[in-house]
Amino acid sequence: MKRKFFFFALLLPFLLFSQTKEKTYHLTSPGKKVAVTLHVSEDLRLSATLNGSTVLLPSEIGMQLKDRYLGKQPRVKKTRKKAINQKLYPVVREKQAEINDRCNELRVDFKGDYYLVLRAYDNGFAYRFGTRIPGEIKVVAETGSYEFPEGYHAWWGHEVSFESHNEVTYRYRPLKEIGKKDLASLPLLIDRMDGTKILITETALLDYPGMWMRGNGKGEIYRVSPRYPKTLVPKSDRYLKITEREDYIARTKGTRVFPWRIFAVSEKDADLITNQLSYIMAPPLELENTSWIRPGKVAWDWWNANNIYGVDFKSGINTETYKYYIDFAAKYSIEYILLDEGWYELGDVMKVVPDIDMEEIVSYARQKNVDVILWVVWKTFDDKMDEALDQFEKWGIKGIKVDFMMRDDQEMVNFYQTVAKKAAAHHLLVDFHGSYKPSGLRRIYPNVITREGVRGNENVKWSNFVTTEHDLTLPFTRMVAGPMDFTPGAMRNATKKDFKPVFDNPMGIGTRSHQLAMYVVFESPLQMLCDSPSNYYREPEAMEFLSAIPTVWDETRVLEARVSDVVLIARRNGNNWYVGGMTDEDARDLTLDLSFLPKGKKYRMTLYRDGINADRIATDFIQIKKNVDHTYRETVHLAPGGGLALMLIPEN
Repeated sequence: MKRKFFFFALLLPFLLFSQTKEKTYHLTSPGKKVAVTLHVSEDLRLSATLNGSTVLLPSEIGMQLKDRYLGKQPRVKKTRKKAINQKLYPVVREKQAEINDRCNELRVDFKGDYYLVLRAYDNGFAYRFGTRIPGEIKVVAETGSYEFPEGYHAWWGHEVSFESHNEVTYRYRPLKEIGKKDLASLPLLIDRMDGTKILITETALLDYPGMWMRGNGKGEIYRVSPRYPKTLVPKSDRYLKITEREDYIARTKGTRVFPWRIFAVSEKDADLITNQLSYIMAPPLELENTSWIRPGKVAWDWWNANNIYGVDFKSGINTETYKYYIDFAAKYSIEYILLDEGWYELGDVMKVVPDIDMEEIVSYARQKNVDVILWVVWKTFDDKMDEALDQFEKWGIKGIKVDFMMRDDQEMVNFYQTVAKKAAAHHLLVDFHGSYKPSGLRRIYPNVITREGVRGNENVKWSNFVTTEHDLTLPFTRMVAGPMDFTPGAMRNATKKDFKPVFDNPMGIGTRSHQLAMYVVFESPLQMLCDSPSNYYREPEAMEFLSAIPTVWDETRVLEARVSDVVLIARRNGNNWYVGGMTDEDARDLTLDLSFLPKGKKYRMTLYRDGINADRIATDFIQIKKNVDHTYRETVHLAPGGGLALMLIPEN
């Protein structure tokens, strides 16, 4: 007996060593550009390289459930690899009509009824957990402590708390200066300082809270999520204050997959703009019929405070005003008008204000081939959702703008899915405002056609946070996650020196050409015209462009791009091409090279460029019309905060 015990005592250190010795599992992308390694020892860690150079150091990942920790002392049961190579054809063509979904995938199953799935694309990598636990589980927290080499910086989307509209400005900061008190919503863009960028976001966010980031002051950032709300106290028709939270972030099914954690990587800034991983890894379409989903432009009332003029009636929230908007929309082939705040008595979505005859408005719009979208506060809408949706369909409403959610805890994420599903059953588009970033819902329910979650043009009414540098940061950060309802189109344009916030008669920062370029650069299949129809009537040259510009694209080419500095994008819809270019407060020359056009075809070009005095008078622009082909190449000067926009229509 003593001899057996002595032998076991000698063997024990070797047994313990064999249990903790690291094993590694490798996955490379189809083109061998991205390599991901899973390190399995006493915990799970993930590392990655791009072209052999590190983009992520070994970083701990895991999930803390109420009764166990997924990723501590992991024991691998089996692994399985597969290649994915397919084409996706999105119902709503945000960037292109055909998307290549090509990657390699590794699934690692562990003892304890959980598994990890890794994917490696040539432009990024991702991971997600899955569980096969009977019954219900409570997720206390999810671990993701992402470690980067020394010297990395980030465009940090600064947040104050989890109760947020996610309308952030991006602060460029060294990672090592970002501490535990710093909070950021996603997407988060990281700069390796050699041209390489890493963008962190998520998709397939269902029945689970959103992912946010904090730092540790040492160059490492870690994921956090809002805990489930326990007690909510009504403060207004649109705000429920969370006074107490549960001790878990999610209570959910024990057999499920969790959201994808995405790391999009790029060697060139331009490649961020065309990255589609957020869409590709989202769950597939659930709607059988999508023929009724109609992208388009919207004549919007709230930004311009219904300031119409030259009419013989008092403008405001009344039937005559919205008929004026309908006439404007019909004249310029704008698909929708939006009735924003004020059409119903706040607190009860079923009580239309006396000055609005909804049936008359919708009937008049239908005669003019214009459709109507209605704004609602999320809580008021939630109180009578089924009743309201039945009424909206009866009236002939075609979309809803749901506002002021300002949360992405599990309860609110589930609200989004409920709205998407029920709205689709009534053939209604959905535009979420006061919202978190796109996280895959739009692929399942493409009637979720756009959303805010961006510091957009409405902020110029009360602040100076929307700068031209901010405009040039968004295509590389927030827009990588999905469409953004920035609400462009200001016709009162101001230089940085002349700009000031004006609530009821607002102006846009940057030149007129800068604003026009937004309709090409900023992706939103439901695109607002934020200014007053009366102002647009006085700008026939601008309306030539705004009436023609589509909101969905068959092809996207980024011709020049640098985060926060400059962007030049060409997009195709059918046989027509459109180009938009924007700069920050640095004046610069852009080379307008049309060699992407098919050889042998002639195009009628309409170009909008900054006028010679646009650096002083931001409304100054020049419209140029001429015939061109693929040999056209010209240098265009952009004023500070300037831009260019052009459309190219085939001659035959």
